[in-house]
Amino acid sequence: MSDVKHIQPVLAPYPFEDYARLVSHLSEDDGGGYLVTFPDLPGVMADGDSVEDALHNARDAFESAIAAMVDMGRDIPAPSFKPDDVAAPELSGKFVTRVPKSIHAQLARCARAEGVSLNSLVLALLAEGLGRRSGRP
Repeated sequence: MSDVKHIQPVLAPYPFEDYARLVSHLSEDDGGGYLVTFPDLPGVMADGDSVEDALHNARDAFESAIAAMVDMGRDIPAPSFKPDDVAAPELSGKFVTRVPKSIHAQLARCARAEGVSLNSLVLALLAEGLGRRSGRP
C-alpha cells in the first residue's frame, strides 16, 4: 500500500504568462544558476543552470502548485500585475536598505541554517511577505 497521493493536472484560471516572475542570479555558494519566484504565489519557485532552464522549471512548478491548490480547495490568486510592469526601465532590481544589527544577525543565522545566501533568503521572505500582504493564502 502506498501513501503517495497523485494530484491530477488542472487548467489554471490564469495563464503562467500573466504572473510576474522574478529571476535572480544565484551565487556559487548557492549552487550557481538562476532562481525564479512568483510574487503572487509565495513559496512557488524553481531554479536552473540558465535563465531558460529556470523559466522552463518555473512553468512546471507553477502548474504543480496550481494543481495542488485546487486539490486542497484553495483559491488561486489572481495576478496582481503583468510581468511587463516589473521591467520598467527605471527599476534595476537592486536596492539597499539598513536593518538593525540584531535583525541582520538573525537573517544571517537563518540563511546559514537553510544553506542559502543572505540575498536568496531575503528575496524569498520578501516574496512571501508580498503575497501575504495582498491577502492571498
